[in-house]
Amino acid sequence: MTEKVLITGGTGLVGKRLTALLTDAGYQVGVLTRGASREKGSVSYYNWDVTAGTIDENALSDVSYIINLVGAGVADSKWTDERKKVIIESRTHSTKLLYDKIKDQDIPLKAFISASAIGLYGNFEGSDWKTEASPIANDFLAEVVRVWEEAANQFQSLNIRTVLMRIGIVLDTNGGALQKIAQPIKMYAGAPLGSGEQYMSWVHNEDLCRMFLWAIQNNEVAGPYNAVNPHPVTNAAFTKTTARILGKPLLLPNVPSFVLKLTLGEMASIVLGGSRVSCEKIINEGFTHEFQNLEDALKDLYK
Repeated sequence: MTEKVLITGGTGLVGKRLTALLTDAGYQVGVLTRGASREKGSVSYYNWDVTAGTIDENALSDVSYIINLVGAGVADSKWTDERKKVIIESRTHSTKLLYDKIKDQDIPLKAFISASAIGLYGNFEGSDWKTEASPIANDFLAEVVRVWEEAANQFQSLNIRTVLMRIGIVLDTNGGALQKIAQPIKMYAGAPLGSGEQYMSWVHNEDLCRMFLWAIQNNEVAGPYNAVNPHPVTNAAFTKTTARILGKPLLLPNVPSFVLKLTLGEMASIVLGGSRVSCEKIINEGFTHEFQNLEDALKDLYK
């Protein structure tokens, strides 16, 4: 019998590619959506309403795995108190709803695999490596990740294998950070941000989706994993490499930190800081990256 994978956040940048990858690998894929339940090709879309606490009962029928990607974008708008609340609750309330339904219906789920984020380690300019055992930072994004992981780890109490993918900066030309970085470069207005020395721990979307597939297919995989590339680079190096691949010069000096703080407010910490994150654990447990460095990844994305 074909195993069924249910994805939340399946219509986003990662979810779309992951849906295609799982379908190609022979899985039956269901996507939880706020739209009406429907079929589209080989993928089933099921309605859910987190506020109302409802999920189409067909979504959980015969499900073997849940991949939880849902969460309001942290860089979509300024961090007002209301926006901060949305960012947190979009993650914790949705995860709790899934937990409650799985528990109440006593569904024998094989694994719950949740997105998480390297924001747990904080944003700073240091070059020391962060591992899965590194301490939790003391800022807003770290708090988001802490309560998000706490919600996901409830599945362990149901004896369900639980995996946390602490995702870095996802590279894809269809959206996300790369699109925002490349746009000014293409217009001859690209420049490193702040000092440019802050580390960017990135991952090609294809490798990230392969990590989720790897987590499904390996029963011993559990707990947190840093879902990043082995070779993080500084913001200055990232900007220069992107410009080179796009064949554009960098004509402007670095964007001053105070300008970014004035424009973005507290959210400026995302681009002015970073962390140098190690993925040694996932490599040691058998995952192999398809893209070994930034140049390879960008050449693939812009081919």
